[in-house]
Amino acid sequence: MDPTSIGIVGCGFVADFYADTLPLHPELHLAAVTDRDPARAQAFARYHGVRCCGSLRQLLDDPEIDIVLNLTNPASHFEVSRAALLAGKHVYSEKPLAMDVQEAGVLVELALAQGRQLSAAPCSLLGETAQTVWQALRQQRIGRVRLVYAEMEDGLVHRMPYRRWRSASGAPWPYKDEFAVGSTIEHAGYYLSWLPAFFGPARQVTAFSACLVPDKLADAAAGDPGPDFSVACLRFASGVVARLTCSTVAPRDRSLRIIGDEGILQVPDCWDYRAPVYLRRRLTIRRRTVMCPWKWRCRLPRAAAGSIRIRHGHPMDFCRGVADLALAVREHRPPRLSARYCLHVTELALRISQALDKGASCRLSSSFEPALPMAWAQ
Repeated sequence: MDPTSIGIVGCGFVADFYADTLPLHPELHLAAVTDRDPARAQAFARYHGVRCCGSLRQLLDDPEIDIVLNLTNPASHFEVSRAALLAGKHVYSEKPLAMDVQEAGVLVELALAQGRQLSAAPCSLLGETAQTVWQALRQQRIGRVRLVYAEMEDGLVHRMPYRRWRSASGAPWPYKDEFAVGSTIEHAGYYLSWLPAFFGPARQVTAFSACLVPDKLADAAAGDPGPDFSVACLRFASGVVARLTCSTVAPRDRSLRIIGDEGILQVPDCWDYRAPVYLRRRLTIRRRTVMCPWKWRCRLPRAAAGSIRIRHGHPMDFCRGVADLALAVREHRPPRLSARYCLHVTELALRISQALDKGASCRLSSSFEPALPMAWAQ
């Protein structure tokens, strides 16, 4: 079976992480790349030994390319994905699908009309840790779930030496875009893409966001920075309530706690695909409820155990979502991160981020068919 050919649009900082994880997926073949900055595209192409296209149109006109991997900055996601869908390509986009819920919805409907598949990052739901949590929940290992606490705190990024950060091929970390978009849109999706799979669509979100450090970009000639703190309470279709905090101000903490009637599941870091999953059971002794010691449980598939050895040490397999999209195309089914699922995650992130300084409560307009676990975790 011939590998599925992909083309990368956008050769910035994150593109190297995708390229580094491609060897984990021999069913994928990187055919060509392009970027609006020709020098950046050429540097990436030289480093990874791949063909460089001189324009987006040239890449989209290439009949060899089946999937366009949209790694442009968030403001460009809608136009690039739209152009790719109209060119008859399947699309996998970096988060979010678009910077506007209506535009994200347009992409979903366009994909349907074109008979193409659309999916988006983050794909950490497909990782071993998330799948282990999901399996434990399906097995009711902690009974009925009532409450979730999710943290996505990334530390004082604006105090770090981010101007010196470079990807493997030499692309600088796009701090202007990162600070302008804000931490919620950039990072909240790592848990927002887990929770609806576990507990069904979110029905209501009440959120507050703020920019606590407004002078991060004082020397960068950019617009106002986006929120660097947000907190949201979400009620899911199953009745589960979750509290999610996200910031680049508080000390680093990417933990998750899921509280059920019979115990607690805990994850220390959702960015690590093989982070341990801790289970603590409730026991009743003489009418007194106590908690037993934490037990470590982490189920790895035979095919993946020990294989996540990425060249530059990042604990996430960025291409796993692209690989699932390619498999879905072959099997004539929606990907596990389906277009409507990604629309729901996008709407959640945008609603939370946009509750700037005033707070807001709203009902979600998007929904999706139940997501499916990975075959090895069913």
